Amino acid sequence: MNPIKTLIIAVDFDGTIVEDGYPGIGEARLFAFETLKRLQQDGHRLILWTYRHGKKLDEAVAFCKKNGIEFYAVNKSFPEETYNDDVSRKINADLFIDDRNIGGILGWGEVYQLLTKEAPQLAKPKKKKGFFRF
Repeated sequence: MNPIKTLIIAVDFDGTIVEDGYPGIGEARLFAFETLKRLQQDGHRLILWTYRHGKKLDEAVAFCKKNGIEFYAVNKSFPEETYNDDVSRKINADLFIDDRNIGGILGWGEVYQLLTKEAPQLAKPKKKKGFFRF
């Protein structure tokens, strides 16, 4: 059995984790936080990579934390990195998930399937008692 390679995954915020509502915070995209949690459980490192800075960045980080996601790093390759003129602003990541990709953002279920090659685990609908289901 081959061990799964852990990845460093950079994830955009506006239009990717949430619907684009900048400068506000849009609604969470369907399955975004569930997928991000699962990716972390699988051992991947997540970096929040966003245009936001200052107070707007703090709001995005707090929103994610409220929804169960704390990032390995925010707008940098690793937590201890400091920016100066000797360091590139491009971060080191294996993958970037962003709504600005060619073709836009996939659904989060599709993102997880592409990364893991797993079929989604769909919950079976519960039978309801009703007219023909006593």
